[in-house]
Amino acid sequence: MTGFVSFVSSGPGDPELLTLKAARRLAEADVVLFDDLSSGPILSHAGTNADLIAVGKRAGKPSPKQDHVSQLLVDHALTGAKVVRLKSGDSGIFGRLEEEIVALSNAGIRYEIIPGVPSACAAAAVAGIPLTRRLTARRVQFVTGADISGNLPDSLNWAALADAEATTVVFMGKRTFPALARELALRGLPLKTPALLAEAVGHPEQNLHRSTIGELARELEQGRSDQPALILYGPLAEL
Repeated sequence: MTGFVSFVSSGPGDPELLTLKAARRLAEADVVLFDDLSSGPILSHAGTNADLIAVGKRAGKPSPKQDHVSQLLVDHALTGAKVVRLKSGDSGIFGRLEEEIVALSNAGIRYEIIPGVPSACAAAAVAGIPLTRRLTARRVQFVTGADISGNLPDSLNWAALADAEATTVVFMGKRTFPALARELALRGLPLKTPALLAEAVGHPEQNLHRSTIGELARELEQGRSDQPALILYGPLAEL
């Protein structure tokens, strides 16, 4: 008897941004494995008899290893359970989705992926700006600001990231943004380029800080909160 796994994308954290399908899968689940950013009010949609298991990862804090999380999914599904793997934002964007899909496929377990509101889209909406703009921002790019060791990745496409006519969204980049900004300046992107720091989007403690690439880099070098954040820069963040 083999169960079924639903990868449920919870959006940025506001339960009102859950899709109807996501809420239904949570209500039907026997087991919910959830990330830190998907906890709180989102879990109120889970059934009262569901087992809730925290498997979140946070930089600089003790976290479950990915192999362990993947094995938990397999083990629970093999009991015949309806399993929800609850991920923040959209699970297909820097959500370690592929490793878990591979583990399920190797075990012969069926799964589905339920998309959600990407945190980048939610941040732009809260800030009241579009991600694209006619003539000046015809392209949007998402990039991670940290590799597996927590450092700035050394294989980034710098020409693309320094494109003044693109909206760039940096995930997990508060610690490495000063180094990123220096590299962008070396490649010709003005330090006065507008930037937006969006912290804890979709949560009561959310904070938006409008700045420039240069100013934000200096501020983050001096200190930063431990709130999860996105950094947007380009021609849109000035609105």
